[in-house]
Amino acid sequence: MPFNLFRKKKPEEEAPAAPQQPEQEQPQPESVTPPQEPEPVIPAEPAPEPAAPETTSEQVQTAVVEKQVEPIKEDSMEPEAPSKTYLKAMPLRELNDLENVKNEVTNGNIIILKVTPLAQRSIEDVKTAVNDLYQFAENTGGDIARLGEERIVICPKTVRIWREKTPKPAANEPLPTAA
Repeated sequence: MPFNLFRKKKPEEEAPAAPQQPEQEQPQPESVTPPQEPEPVIPAEPAPEPAAPETTSEQVQTAVVEKQVEPIKEDSMEPEAPSKTYLKAMPLRELNDLENVKNEVTNGNIIILKVTPLAQRSIEDVKTAVNDLYQFAENTGGDIARLGEERIVICPKTVRIWREKTPKPAANEPLPTAA
C-alpha cells in the first residue's frame, strides 16, 4: 500500500499500541500543496468621462481674457552687444561706404565719419548719405550728431550724445553750427 499523506488512517489499520514511553516529537512531513495558477488579470473598463458642461460664449471670452501672454522682449531679437565698444574714425569716400558704417554701428561701435572726401566730389551725395544715416540711427535707436563742418558721429543705441541745452535764438539770429 503506497504511503499517502492526505489519507486518514482507519482504526483497523492502526498498529497495536506499544508500551507507554514518553513521546518524542517526531518531525511532521511538510504538506505539499499543488502550485496554483495566477488568476487572469482582467483590465478594468475605463470610467466614463464626465460630460463637459456647456460653455457659453461669455465664459469662453472670459477664459481667453484671463490667460496672460508674455510680451516678446525686444532685446532677445537683437544681436548681443559686443564685450567692448570701439571709437572708430572713418572717411566717407563714396555712398557704398555707408554699409560698412552701418555694420560697425550695429556691432556696437561709435563712428566718427569724415565727410570731406565725398563732399569734394558731390554735395548732393553728402546730403543723401547724411539723411540715410539719420534714418538708420532713428530706426535702430542710436544717435547721430554733427561735429563741426567736416565730421559726423554715429552711436549705437547703448550710447547717447550729450547736447547742451541752449536757449532758442530769436527769429533774426543764425543757428549755432558746432556741437
